[in-house]
Amino acid sequence: MLKISANRTSSLLFRFNRRSFTKLAHESSPAALRGDDDQEFLPQMPPFDYTPPPYDGPSAAELLEKRQRHLNPCMSYFYRNPLFLVDGKMQYLFDEKGRRYLDAFGGIATVSCGHCHPEILEAIFNQTKKLQHTTALYLNRASAEFAEALASKCPGDLNVVFFTNSGTEANELALMISRLYTGFHDIISVRNGYHGNAGVTMSATGQCNYKYNVIQSGIHHALNPDPYRGIFGSDGPKYAKDVDEIITYGTCGRVAGFIAEAIQGVGGIYELAPGYLQAVYNSVRKAGGLCIADEVQSGFARTGSHFWGFEAQGVVPDIITMAKGIGNGLPLGAVVTTSEIAKVLTCHGYLNTFGGNPVSTAGGLAVLKVIENEKLQQNALKTGTYLKNQLLALKEKHQIIGDVRGRGFLLGVELVTDRELKTPATRETLYVMEQMKDMGVLIGKGGLNGNIFRISPPLCFTREDADFLVSTMDHIISKM
Repeated sequence: MLKISANRTSSLLFRFNRRSFTKLAHESSPAALRGDDDQEFLPQMPPFDYTPPPYDGPSAAELLEKRQRHLNPCMSYFYRNPLFLVDGKMQYLFDEKGRRYLDAFGGIATVSCGHCHPEILEAIFNQTKKLQHTTALYLNRASAEFAEALASKCPGDLNVVFFTNSGTEANELALMISRLYTGFHDIISVRNGYHGNAGVTMSATGQCNYKYNVIQSGIHHALNPDPYRGIFGSDGPKYAKDVDEIITYGTCGRVAGFIAEAIQGVGGIYELAPGYLQAVYNSVRKAGGLCIADEVQSGFARTGSHFWGFEAQGVVPDIITMAKGIGNGLPLGAVVTTSEIAKVLTCHGYLNTFGGNPVSTAGGLAVLKVIENEKLQQNALKTGTYLKNQLLALKEKHQIIGDVRGRGFLLGVELVTDRELKTPATRETLYVMEQMKDMGVLIGKGGLNGNIFRISPPLCFTREDADFLVSTMDHIISKM
């Protein structure tokens, strides 16, 4: 596969006549990307030894009609023609016609070990055949063993686990615990962060795209420590002073807690400026608050350099929340904290009917084993770094790429129409994303203006996959 480099601005693969984006934007066929004599030069997907069985169910059109009639109307989908996926294997997905796609989105950073990983499937099947569900009121071997294994991956005294079904549930519980434990109400979160779509988590979310006009009390949003667009660049402690001012001017001087992602996922893969969390954690603890690390997207080895995203900032939180990669696609989440903090709920108890379900926790334990045995964290670091470097080289080639950021397999590529003004290239992002799908690559998008590609593939992603992704993006942008 051709290697992209900053000083190689053209090659046989990418030597095409440029056309205006305005013209390309109105062409919906992948043929718009090539002339009749160009097809042989298109990037080629790496070979893969798996063919899905023929699909014989209802058509995509039939399912879309059912969805529009019976599923909630606020559900959206990517692409002009919604993609209908029926099969998956490791880092690849297949549609109803058997066409293969490289999954560089991982179900929103959820598929950590690969689609339908055989060892995880075996753990799920074996548990399902024995016992699918009872209740947390009885002893459950799978949940107890998974809780023990999960606690062993957490630093310090963080060794008590509450199981939930999602990241939203985990964050809701963590925020409630912080209020109960401290006796205070005020919560500080970060602008542009995303923490869920329920009551308090929606309040803590710092972006209008994910909020409804409902009562939101006791939440303060601090300045986002954004190295790309922020006023202080990469100086984390300067951004942290805003938290001090919130405590001084916006609260009674005491707070319940602070919640933040180490790398903002939905917000557009913004990695918090270095030194930010250390300074903020000190301020919040002086004000009596607890520090909550939202690891829903950056946890479970995805960043490569560390198992948890917050570790890159050299801090230890009081509470960790997690979901997504914890179950490789199973509905599973968790809150991990200290035994002292956990006791605050014993006055009334806390019971989640499906939290700690034996099938889900058996799958979760298998995920931890696969990450360890297959050295997926090491692969996220090595291959993720390679992918980021290739994307950075692509940035040097194309002015439309304003920034490349993140680490491991949690990467963001921001498109802008003007690098100096950093004007969001929203329309262009949609176009490139659509054409990448047509060429066999699935990626996500995020950010307030929807102009940031989110690349969060399964951790089994290979160097050849990275080459194909970058070559495809380069091919499309070169034709714009």
